Amino acid sequence: MQFARIDDVAIHYRLIGAPAEKPVIVFVNSLGTDFRIWDGVAQHLADDLAILIYDKRGHGLSDIGRVPYSIEDHAGDLARLLDQLSIERAIVCGLSVGGLIALALHQRRPELVSALVLCDTAHKIGTSETWNARIAAVERDGLESILDAVMERWFTPGFRRAENAAYAGYRHMLSRQPVEGYVATCAAIRDADYTAAARAVGVPALCVVGDQDGSTPPEVVRGMAQLIPSARYAVISDCAHIPCVEQPETLTALIRSFLSTL
Repeated sequence: MQFARIDDVAIHYRLIGAPAEKPVIVFVNSLGTDFRIWDGVAQHLADDLAILIYDKRGHGLSDIGRVPYSIEDHAGDLARLLDQLSIERAIVCGLSVGGLIALALHQRRPELVSALVLCDTAHKIGTSETWNARIAAVERDGLESILDAVMERWFTPGFRRAENAAYAGYRHMLSRQPVEGYVATCAAIRDADYTAAARAVGVPALCVVGDQDGSTPPEVVRGMAQLIPSARYAVISDCAHIPCVEQPETLTALIRSFLSTL
């Protein structure tokens, strides 16, 4: 296991391949998950790219850090991690809140970002009312209380079969995240609006969404793509909010096709 100290936070990460020899792609995971959600994509790209995956603060094996925090705090962690690893420029692929972090990193340190892949995300996600309700539910009754509702947004009915062992595993992944880190990141998403940052994107961008995404539906992601100059937009069939789990080969093919144009 690999860890980096970012101020007062220990960040868990994995670096696959040599950044000095290959282009680098960074994967930023979604709310309530850890970097293992990218395994199915990383294994297909590892021959051609150096890959950085990590647990953002408050998730996985990374420290929670001081709360509350913002999307800017998450982006600052990623910038510092890239600096520590001597990665001067990278393709940044963010899923859901990871997309907000990718936009914030581009806004904060544009020299670090060569291209963006924005998966199932938006320049502004949800409303204050919906995030406050989720925060209250988790603080009162724990993550178990929202599992079924979140799984319906994350995965298609075909994936949510009782006999699907992977589905059970991803339920465990969410339920075992630190509550304090989950709630702090919910509040960070609630308070984030990267509309202006999306309009100011100055690198090639691919916006991807599952056709059955219940968190950031296709029309929401398409709206973000329309804000970003020259962004490409793609929809993945038979997929909900987490394409790197449900449709890793399709997502990989879209990323490869996009990168071939750079």
